[in-house]
Amino acid sequence: MKKEDFSDVYVNNHIHTVYSFSPYTPGEAIKAALSQGLSTAGIMDHDTVAGVKEFLEAGRLSGIASTVGFECRCLMKGTPFANVRLNNPDQIGVAYVACHGIPHQNLDAADLWLAPYREKRNIRNRAMVRRINEYLRCSELTLDFDADVLPLSMHSKGGTVTERHLLYALALKIIGACENGGSIKELLKNRFDLVVSEKDEERLSDPNKENIAYALLGVLKGNFVKSFYIDAAEECPHVSDFIRFVSDIGAIAAYAYLGDVVNSVTGDKRAQTFEDGYLDELTEWIAESGFHSITYMPTRNTPAQHIRIMGLCEKHDLFQISGEDINSPSQSFVCEALRYPEYRHLIESTWALIGHEKAATNNIEDGMFRPKTIGLWPGLRERIKHFAEIGRKA
Repeated sequence: MKKEDFSDVYVNNHIHTVYSFSPYTPGEAIKAALSQGLSTAGIMDHDTVAGVKEFLEAGRLSGIASTVGFECRCLMKGTPFANVRLNNPDQIGVAYVACHGIPHQNLDAADLWLAPYREKRNIRNRAMVRRINEYLRCSELTLDFDADVLPLSMHSKGGTVTERHLLYALALKIIGACENGGSIKELLKNRFDLVVSEKDEERLSDPNKENIAYALLGVLKGNFVKSFYIDAAEECPHVSDFIRFVSDIGAIAAYAYLGDVVNSVTGDKRAQTFEDGYLDELTEWIAESGFHSITYMPTRNTPAQHIRIMGLCEKHDLFQISGEDINSPSQSFVCEALRYPEYRHLIESTWALIGHEKAATNNIEDGMFRPKTIGLWPGLRERIKHFAEIGRKA
């Protein structure tokens, strides 16, 4: 594949902020997107839209095109995939999904819908903190949910507390326990029964404390979560309820394809199989169930995986959305794969997503997948072209 230069080549529709887990406030995320050469930026926090308005305002002031949404997990009960592992490393029968392109007049409705799930999530978070403490039985590493975890989040302002917050709080405890000359590597071996790889050991020797904390978070997420994880249930909407709600507010429901992992790009996922063994059946179900899109991360998969998922999206008329999952300071906002012509359509689809959001904010019935719009532009390709023009003009 040969790289090509485009003026709008770098786009990213999956940037997390401090409102779920990330080192970036919404404004800082926009600043980082600009400094790294992005022409568009999209916010995608877990179970919350609390950072969206700041993100939009920062985008407006800086002149960068922006798009907004949220990510959540859905129960797959009653579907053919209720008892298989989808795109969730920690739990079967639960899928990560994304709501893209929310019309701005419906942001408050999205917040109201998500708020109860955040509170139910915190019930499980507290229970998992208790499990961590029971597992470690070490006063130096004991976590207090209210004192150690909540202050790391934006919970008081509508943010979400995730498993990453628990692990980051634990990482800070580990660093504190080793400040007087102790070895993080030895502590992980003795207390967690974890053997650190050479790559992780190098990251853990970084002189920057924040970088060490994020490196520790990656090690713990990839190897320790199974020791305390409690299956999510009440904090997850059923997939049919998610699809219905997203349609009601005029946004775009997307399934987040992960694909089998060999070497984790983000450094926090172990080698594991996900959807690739039944991907044909899954994409057919996705298209029939009311999803209009599949979102995926080009740097996370192999070229063969990309060819397959792109082909299945074409076959089932599914809109393709790309984005790099940004939640640590070491990650680049830039996806170099987008410079290859094979991925050019993901740039165009990003502008179409922005165009959809603009049109649906003016009138929800002018959104990309509303009956009126489909009647005017029946083919997905011509619809993408139409909305990409709106996006670029906006």
